[in-house]
Amino acid sequence: MIEQTNIAELKGIGEKTQRLFAKVGIETVGDLIRYYPRGYDVYEEAVPIGELEEGKVQTVTGMIFGRVQVSGSRKLQVTTLMLKDLTGTLKVIWFRMPFLRNTFAKGGAVTLRGRVVSRKQVLTMEHPEIFYPSEKYEEKKDTLQPVYGLTTGLTNHMVAKAVQQALSGLNPSKETLPENVRLKYGLAEYNFAMRGIHFPEDKQVFYQARERLVFEEFLEFILALRKLRDKNERFGNDYVIPASPRVEEFIKELPYELTGAQKKVWKEISADMASDTVMSRLVQGDVGSGKTIVAFLALLTVALNGMQAAMMAPTEVLARQHYATITRMLEEHQIPVKAELLTGSMTTKEKRRAYDRIECGYAKIIVGTHALIQDAVNYDNLALVVTDEQHRFGVKQRETFAKKGGVPHVLVMSATPIPRTLAIILYGDLDISVIDELPANRLPIKNCVVDTGYHATAYTFMKKQIGEGRQCYIICPMVEESESLEAENVLDYSSMLQEEMGEGIVVSCLHGRMKQAEKDEIMERFAKNEIQILVSTTVIEVGIDVPNATVMMIENAERFGLAQLHQLRGRVGRGKHQSYCIFMTASKAKEAKERLDILNHSNDGFKIASEDLKLRGPGDLFGIRQSGLMNFRLGDVYQDAKILQKANEAADLLIRENSDWLKKIPEYESTASVII
Repeated sequence: MIEQTNIAELKGIGEKTQRLFAKVGIETVGDLIRYYPRGYDVYEEAVPIGELEEGKVQTVTGMIFGRVQVSGSRKLQVTTLMLKDLTGTLKVIWFRMPFLRNTFAKGGAVTLRGRVVSRKQVLTMEHPEIFYPSEKYEEKKDTLQPVYGLTTGLTNHMVAKAVQQALSGLNPSKETLPENVRLKYGLAEYNFAMRGIHFPEDKQVFYQARERLVFEEFLEFILALRKLRDKNERFGNDYVIPASPRVEEFIKELPYELTGAQKKVWKEISADMASDTVMSRLVQGDVGSGKTIVAFLALLTVALNGMQAAMMAPTEVLARQHYATITRMLEEHQIPVKAELLTGSMTTKEKRRAYDRIECGYAKIIVGTHALIQDAVNYDNLALVVTDEQHRFGVKQRETFAKKGGVPHVLVMSATPIPRTLAIILYGDLDISVIDELPANRLPIKNCVVDTGYHATAYTFMKKQIGEGRQCYIICPMVEESESLEAENVLDYSSMLQEEMGEGIVVSCLHGRMKQAEKDEIMERFAKNEIQILVSTTVIEVGIDVPNATVMMIENAERFGLAQLHQLRGRVGRGKHQSYCIFMTASKAKEAKERLDILNHSNDGFKIASEDLKLRGPGDLFGIRQSGLMNFRLGDVYQDAKILQKANEAADLLIRENSDWLKKIPEYESTASVII
């Protein structure tokens, strides 16, 4: 079956199902087979109730004891049953499934599989998968079952069935890697890898399949970066920007002194903008290291030389925050430069006015979202684009501006601490600067790692902070419960927390399935302290600066990579008040405790990133969520650092053997638009 074939050609996929698949980005057979599972359920032997462990997903078999109860409000009905075997009794609950009362009406033996938690010192299994009668469990025992990302109406079974059909039609001789590369690095064949990633017979098959596909993903990415660097190096400097005496005065007027690292990086940027070739530079700096002021110095230097500079932010809320900060600094220091804001939600009239001021050159510093690079925007002489790691500015955009005038300098800002060995590979098209000092006046965040028995104390502490006018974040790994609930989820958690906190405190939730306008509105309300507690998934990593937020609590902290936990923690500690981070873990495992202790004792992102590299191993794939650093389909730059280095070595080999390899690689619109 050809991978370009529309999925409607598969049996059982009609118009309605086709629309559901389209919602998760699947339109062709190729899309479907590359829609990899987000995890696997490992169905192990049932354990006696008396041997259950808190924080683990386990299976039990027992007799239904007593009546099945349904309680709670209409919004959140809770179904409860008691399960008994010779070793003890277990409380089991399901959310929003009152019909189970009828399912279990006959009583008898049942097998349940779900996460075991401690609620009020009582071990409870939450929202387990049901095997009734219990013999049904034998069919799944000792297997790895794929778990796919879903949308309302699309079930795991539907995706798995469609994938099986697509895999059965694969060309048996298809291979996408050169034979010498595949053999040199001991990689599985394409067909074996595709089948092994979706339906692995065992963990070993899964590891082999995943290694092959991750290697290929990294190799394609690295070759695309080499191609990009090749093009960038051919761009001469259309905008030679000399240093401005007024910028040096501005630095002296600041109420604080720049750190040594900030001064060094600013010197590198200044030299780039005045050199013979166009600037392509990444500035890496930990949360709170002062990257924004360095970016402003670059914007200001360009503007004072009579040219235009643009700053692109990942969200409208952040764009507005940057615009307000820049406008305030220009006014306070009486600098005669005009700033302009341009975002997608502005009215047509507002946009037209902004376009006019940009085109005639009146606006010298333009701040906005992706709206900045739309066709409707014509710049007078855009000399610099400052962007974040989400919006890498690729060759295509540069060429668009070259047609309109000249090729702008590009400065990419990153708050993600990556060890330099990896950064050189991942940002192969950019020169790298690092701000590795924190300003002296910042209060370090106070950290603690606690188990789920600490919830009541944590909520009391939050109420106290809110009483003092502060705000809090709570991070959950999931949006809503899945067929087999394995972690705290945003929707149920925020309902429960609102009841716990009472009417005087506003609790709201935020997750990636919301539309951007909805997310922006919630973040705007949080920024204004109209929301006191924001329950969110990891979408908050790239978001907004709320100096008033002082508490970050991360549920199921053991499910995240250390570097990602550090990024999340960076949402607090941005103001003058003492901030706190609570890492809540349900795991009793010694390894999980050791990992989280690194965060407990260090606020240094680069040190944490290095430790993350040392601690990750292939066995973690079943227990730790990927880092979230780059949105590769499968690869994780911390977990798969060794594979990344091998892929980099293979890219060198291929280019040495045949430079035409670069011509075969598709250009990435922006090389790290894969970065979240």
